[in-house]
Amino acid sequence: MVSLATDATLGLTNLDDEITVDELELEGELPPWLAGSLLRTGPARWDLGKQTVNHWFDGLAMLHRFTIDGGSVSYANRFLRTKAFAGAKDGRVGYREFATDPCRSAFQRVASLFDPGFTDNANVNVARIMGKWVALTETPMAVTFDPETLETLGVTKIPATTGGLAHPHGDNGKALSMGVHMTGRPAYRLIEDDRVVGKLPVRRPAYVHSFAMTERFAVLIEHPYTVNPITIPLSNKPFIEHFEWHPEKGTRFVVFDRRSGRHVADWHGPAFFVFHTANAYEEGDDIVIDLCAYDDPGIVQALGLQRLRAGEPIPWARLERFRLRAGGAVERTRLSDEPLELPRIDYGRVNGRPHRYVWGAGAHSDFVDTIVKVDVTTGETTTWRDGYPGEPVFVGRPGREEEDDGVLLTVVLEPERAASSMVVLDAATLTELARARVPHHIPFGFHGQFSRA
Repeated sequence: MVSLATDATLGLTNLDDEITVDELELEGELPPWLAGSLLRTGPARWDLGKQTVNHWFDGLAMLHRFTIDGGSVSYANRFLRTKAFAGAKDGRVGYREFATDPCRSAFQRVASLFDPGFTDNANVNVARIMGKWVALTETPMAVTFDPETLETLGVTKIPATTGGLAHPHGDNGKALSMGVHMTGRPAYRLIEDDRVVGKLPVRRPAYVHSFAMTERFAVLIEHPYTVNPITIPLSNKPFIEHFEWHPEKGTRFVVFDRRSGRHVADWHGPAFFVFHTANAYEEGDDIVIDLCAYDDPGIVQALGLQRLRAGEPIPWARLERFRLRAGGAVERTRLSDEPLELPRIDYGRVNGRPHRYVWGAGAHSDFVDTIVKVDVTTGETTTWRDGYPGEPVFVGRPGREEEDDGVLLTVVLEPERAASSMVVLDAATLTELARARVPHHIPFGFHGQFSRA
C-alpha cells in the first residue's frame, strides 16, 4: 500500500490552459534516430465549478503531443471537444461517467434503458484505427482527432456497450477489441475494427478493461467483479458502483478464436482483479498470459479522487504469469515482487509472441514514483526514480536485434518546479538520456502511443 505525497497532488489538479510550444527547453541529448510524436490522453479537469467528479478516471479529457524532430521537442495540448466537454459547461457532468453520475429523474432513468447516453469523454487511450487517430474510453465512442493540431474531428460508434474498448490490439492493419454488450441480452463481443466477429452470452458480465491476444486467440479475463446489467439504468448510482465482488466464483479465462470469432474454450483459476494485461502467447498447447494482478478490486475505490487527494493509501499490482495448460489446469507465477502497472512491451515485435521484457510504472514510497523493467525470463528487475513518472512508452531503434534496444518515453511530474517533462530513458539500462521541460504541470493520465515521423 502506498499513499499520495503532498507534492504529488499537483498531478490531480486542473489544467485549464491550452498551449503550443515550438521548442521545449531540452536537457541532455536525444538519440539521432528518434523522430515522431508521443500522443497521450488523460483527465485534466475534475473540478467543474458546481461539481467535483468522484474519481480520477472521470476528469475531462485532454490530448497532449510531444513531437521530436531534428533533435528538438515541441509540445501542444488541447481539450477534446466532445459532448461530455460541452455538457459540463454548466459546472456539472452531463453524462454518466465511470464513477460520477449526473442527477436524473425517475423518467430519465427509465428512458436510458432505450438510449443509454454513453459518455464520449475519451481520457484513457489513443490508437490508430481504420487509418484514423482516435481517443478512447470504456464506452463505444471513439473520438477522432488530428494528430498534429489535436483538433477534435468527430465521434465513431463502436458496436459494443462498454468495457475493453480502450485497449484494442493492432494486427495486420486491423484493430481487435473486446466489449461488453449490456442492453437486451448481455454478451461479450469480439470486434474487428467496427464489426462484431464473435459474441458469447453472459448473465452477469465482468468489468472488462483490457484483454489478451495471441497469434490465434483472444482471451477475456472474467474476474469475479460482476454486475446485473438491468440495475444500472434504473438507479442513481454511478456505473462502477453496481459491480460486486464474488471471489468464491474464481476467475474464468474465456478464449475466442480470433479468425472465426468462435468461443473455443474456458479455463478456471483463482480470484484476482486486473486492469491491464502485458502480453500473451502460445507455447505448444498452452496459453501464457502476463498481467498486472491485484488480490481484489479495492484499487477501484482507492483511486477515487477525494481519497487520492487526501493521501489515502492504494494497493498495487504485481506482474504475474498465468499458464493455461492444455489439460485444464491454471498455473500462477509471480514474475517480480516490484509493484508494476501500466505495462508496456516491444509491441510491434513481440505482441502475441514470447517476450523477455516488460516495462511499467511502480512505486517505492508514495504513489507512482518509479519506472520498472522486468526480465520475465530471469526475474531480474531494474528501476529508475525521479519525480512522478507515468506510463513508459517503448520506442525501438530501427534495425534493432535486441528486444530492449530503444528508449522509453514517460511524462514526469517534477515537484521542485511544479511542472512536468517528457523524459527519455535508455530502455536497456533505464539511464536518463534527455528531458524536455513543459512550462506547466501535466495532470496524471493513463496511456499514449508513439507515431513515427
